[in-house]
Parts: sequence; C-alpha cells; structure tokens
Amino acid sequence: MEAYQHILCATDFCDHCTAAAERAANLAGLFGAELTLLHVVEYFPEQRSNQEIAPENVDPATYREQQARSSLMELARHLGKGSMAQEVRFTTRSARHEIVRFAQQHAIDLIVLATHGRHGITHILGSTANGVMHDAPCDVLAVRAKG
Repeated sequence: MEAYQHILCATDFCDHCTAAAERAANLAGLFGAELTLLHVVEYFPEQRSNQEIAPENVDPATYREQQARSSLMELARHLGKGSMAQEVRFTTRSARHEIVRFAQQHAIDLIVLATHGRHGITHILGSTANGVMHDAPCDVLAVRAKG
C-alpha cells in the first residue's frame, strides 16, 4: 500500500464530522502525511438559514468565513494540530463539487469525510459523501455516523 502524502478532511462541523477528523488526523500521523481541513459554504448566498445571517453592519461572506475559520481552528486544536492547513471555500454549487475540485487542485490522495448513513429519499437524491465517492480523483474514506 502506498503511503498517503496529503489528506483532506471535509467538515460541516457536525458531531459526526469530529469523528471523521479524528480518523483523518490518525491516518496523517501514521503516514506522515499533510492534513488539510476544509469547510465549504455551499449555495452562498442564495440559501442560508436565519441562524447564519450576518449582523447588519457586516458583510455576509466575511461573517460566514470568520465563523467557519473559528470552527476550523477549534477543530484543529481538538486534534492537537493547531498549525495544520485550514481552508474555507464559498461555492454557488454543492459542497461535493467544491470538495472534488479542491482535491484535484491540491494533489490530495485521500479525502476523509463523515457520512450520516441516510436512506430513503435522501439517499436517492444523493448525499455529499456519496457524490464525493463517485467523483473524487483519489481514495475516499467515509466515516459512518454511530448511533
């Protein structure tokens, strides 16, 4: 088995994503690989919840980016790797497209992300993890949600 050189962990900051990030950090340690944390703000600004609306005097993109960067730094500290690469990307498309594009642009050889293991209509319509697994230019590890 070839050693991974650059691992990408995509996160939306849910509890399941923390487990995926922990797995990615363990693999990066085992292989001596670079680890990048990525958060994608998808469909920006067309579809955002009221909880994510910026204060009136702040640019919405700046506000969302600051929130995401703060969460990425917190996740990196949790992993014991405060100096790892952390990226926030905005896209008018889906997160899966941006994750795949990032992997292509940065010679990523393993993408790690959480999967919620949903079924039914969500499964039929496709999830981010499913889309990444089918389109990625590299290996993908989907860490299944527990419980």
